[in-house]
Amino acid sequence: MSNVPSSHDPSRRAFFETASGLGAALALGGMAAPALAATTPGVSGKSKYGKGPALEGPYLDLRTGKGNQLAYARIQGDLDWGKQKYFWFKGYTYAVQPGKKIVDLCGASGFGAIRFEPLPNGSIRRMCREVIIYTDLKSGEVLEDWKNPLTGETVRAVHVDNDPFNYLIEDHFPAPPNFGGLNKEAPPKIPFVLPWYQHGDMLEMEIHIHLAYPSALQPDKWPRESAGPIAQVSEFFAHHVKAEDMQNPKLTTVDYTGTWNRITPWLPWMLMGQAPGTCQYACFMGTTKDLEQVLDRQVLDYCQKNYAKYFEAPKVWSDDRSLSSLEHYATRAKPAPVKP
Repeated sequence: MSNVPSSHDPSRRAFFETASGLGAALALGGMAAPALAATTPGVSGKSKYGKGPALEGPYLDLRTGKGNQLAYARIQGDLDWGKQKYFWFKGYTYAVQPGKKIVDLCGASGFGAIRFEPLPNGSIRRMCREVIIYTDLKSGEVLEDWKNPLTGETVRAVHVDNDPFNYLIEDHFPAPPNFGGLNKEAPPKIPFVLPWYQHGDMLEMEIHIHLAYPSALQPDKWPRESAGPIAQVSEFFAHHVKAEDMQNPKLTTVDYTGTWNRITPWLPWMLMGQAPGTCQYACFMGTTKDLEQVLDRQVLDYCQKNYAKYFEAPKVWSDDRSLSSLEHYATRAKPAPVKP
């Protein structure tokens, strides 16, 4: 769950959609200079994205990079340095194949723990570890062996544990994940202005990222696990926050609810090879002080037994960052035997 924010700025969006792999040089050479102004003069509380009085204060100006840095940090974690914060998600994973109806595959739920560390230059280190657990659609039990409805083959489910998933929260947009050096994008430096909208007493904001980079699971080595030479991944995060909370200077952290969607190649343990199609995740998400209020007991019991350290956010920053489940799979697993 790579929650690295991307902007709705058209030039930024074009960069994420084209500047990857072999297309990076072309995209950098041909991209127009990004618009840097976030505020529309003369219109109170309006940015280039949305409008509403809660966008301009009285505490945070959400038309500026600095205001968004603090806003995003407060929904992600806690500015009371050292305190950790949980996020959670729960939903389903689907198979999307050309010309066929979508197929439900399994449940997907999990959580992460985030802790902050401030830097002298004003940047904020976001230190995180997270897990995704796959579950049976009917019983909700954690999957071990799973019968792939697309192939009829029974395979071993492999859950996701990312430790760490770190990045900096700054007053400009961060670089996208490098996934162990596989993603070579070098985006321009753009003020960190997120697409906030106010509807009544709620602030709403969606961020997304689109990537296409050389896969750690190349078909020549991983013929059954690899969906192809390029990993094409998109993630979408919708946040809903109380405007009153966002503009309350006494709150060092702000809760949100929302949705998380992800489009990704076939999960390698599904052993789909290069069959046409993708996986899609569709989940609710949010923050919580008590994971038992939002996640099933059997998922939490499984995590307590197998991923106990993930209930505690990292306390020490590590530059070993931004590896996704595909890269972890490549380092931990062995290629499955090719079927005769």
